[in-house]
Amino acid sequence: MPSAKPKSISAVILAAGKGTRMKSDLPKVVHPVGGRPMVCAVVDACLASGVTRVVAVVGYKQEKVREALASYGSKVEYVVQEEQLGTGHAVQCAASAFSKQSAEDGHEVLVLCGDGPLIRPATIKKMFERQRASSGTAATLATAVIDDPQGYGRIARDGQGRFQAIVEQKNATPEQLKIKEVNPSYYLYDAKRLFEALRDVKRNGLTGEYYLTDTLELLLKNGKRVEVIEAVPPEDILSINTLEDLAKVDSIYRSRAGSTGSKGGAS
Repeated sequence: MPSAKPKSISAVILAAGKGTRMKSDLPKVVHPVGGRPMVCAVVDACLASGVTRVVAVVGYKQEKVREALASYGSKVEYVVQEEQLGTGHAVQCAASAFSKQSAEDGHEVLVLCGDGPLIRPATIKKMFERQRASSGTAATLATAVIDDPQGYGRIARDGQGRFQAIVEQKNATPEQLKIKEVNPSYYLYDAKRLFEALRDVKRNGLTGEYYLTDTLELLLKNGKRVEVIEAVPPEDILSINTLEDLAKVDSIYRSRAGSTGSKGGAS
């Protein structure tokens, strides 16, 4: 049975990192794509898909990220991650901004990375559709199948093809490293279930970080529903870790904007 219309639709955008391989002391998300800081493209995709509130998690040189997003005015709020302890920790830093939403069912929270400017509103809308297709869905993630999965978390499934977990590359076995279905870090949660699960995330023994991805496994173990859609075109998840990567993504972004006549590229 389809779930009721969500009580609110928010987004948390992770924008606290430095981007050490960019040969710059700027936060990675303020490097330009399409002539604007790349994080703007992520905010645009959120707003175009129906999100009404955006919370940016800032940290390293946060004033630069705030400047980059200043034109959005009150549509974007900020929370600070003082210490970079992983994606789970970053979202937990936003918990205080969701005290009302995490106290009751029915509030949706999209979690995205600020360095993924090729994300399409259409992909986000598919996630919303799947989340709302049946009542009681705690989370929905979108995956991509790519030829070279190096560097990405792998999607682990059971013998029946059901989602089991996201395994970070650093923690993957040789067999898991062969998996080509990957996690592009597009997540949609019921806010209450998200922050409940985050409280139980343990620090990873290998990296010392708190992984947001662990929330999905925890939700499944607690009998909650987690949906997965293979909806992300491989081109959309190109990583930006170097200046060469930045140039490639900028070229794709501009070609899309030119073909659609919009600043955000194809929907």
